[in-house]
Amino acid sequence: MYNDEDLDAAVAAKVLSTESVQAFRQFITRQRQSQLNDEEHFRLLSGFNDIFVAIAAMLFVGSMSWLGNLITPLMGASFMLISSWLLAESFVRKRRLALPAIVLLVSFIGGVFWLSNSLLAYVIPYPSVLLLAAVVTLLASYLHWRRFQVPITVATAVAFVLLAIISFMTEEPSLKPFLIPLFFLGGISSFIYAMWWDSQDRYRQTRKSDVAFWLHLLAAPLIVHPIFTLIGIFDKNSGLLEISLVLLLYGVLGLISLAVDRRALMLSALLYVLYALTRILKLYGGLDMSFAIASVSIGGLLLVLSIFWHQTRSAVVQRLPLRYQQRLPALQ
Repeated sequence: MYNDEDLDAAVAAKVLSTESVQAFRQFITRQRQSQLNDEEHFRLLSGFNDIFVAIAAMLFVGSMSWLGNLITPLMGASFMLISSWLLAESFVRKRRLALPAIVLLVSFIGGVFWLSNSLLAYVIPYPSVLLLAAVVTLLASYLHWRRFQVPITVATAVAFVLLAIISFMTEEPSLKPFLIPLFFLGGISSFIYAMWWDSQDRYRQTRKSDVAFWLHLLAAPLIVHPIFTLIGIFDKNSGLLEISLVLLLYGVLGLISLAVDRRALMLSALLYVLYALTRILKLYGGLDMSFAIASVSIGGLLLVLSIFWHQTRSAVVQRLPLRYQQRLPALQ
């Protein structure tokens, strides 16, 4: 059984032409009556062997790291990143197993950050060393991407860099007030970067769409959390105004989700809107089962939206200016 990566490899090896592969994909799409361009496809499992190999890889890499750490932390970090890379050569580059690719990527990046942080700590004081270690990790992630092309690489590298910056700011009292704006700025930047990847594959037939998916998944909570934190929805003094703002913003996020055909924004804000609806039912409806009623209402609404997602999305996208429509995932 083969997948899109195999077809791309066949084109690269000049076994098949680009035109024949594109025609084959279009034929399969029509035959299965699939709405491929309107779906969020990403490959996580190709079979139970993915789970089997992922668990075995975690045991092996973790044990190697633990044994090396008994000698010295530098050895533990080295064993982690080296074993992760070598295993990826077999299970990612040759066998193209999706879940092990994610596990081995995370362990590799973690090992690089651990090793660079430990080495640089001898010459650079804490917490400044975190920022330079993040730069080294970013460069190593790029090398990993060039070698293995794991779609989650970009989002994972961005997440590690943001985590290092946040850790640095947490250690500096004067910078703590800027944490929430940093979250939001990181989220917006990740979202824009994700849209750039999406624009490279409007029909969602290549690995670029998978890269965009993981970036959207990273961007969503980074955007949503600062907005609703500033609104103060969880504050004891929050009232009808704050609750109304939450519901209004959720509607805006829903429209954006439909336009870009990504559901991550709506899911990230779900907790906030659920809490807001529960509060409004309890305060103004006097209902003891407000949480259950709110959950049923929101859950039912999302299920209906899921059924009519494509029709609703078409109605939203067709009302946008043509220049925006041409950059969004294509409609059938």
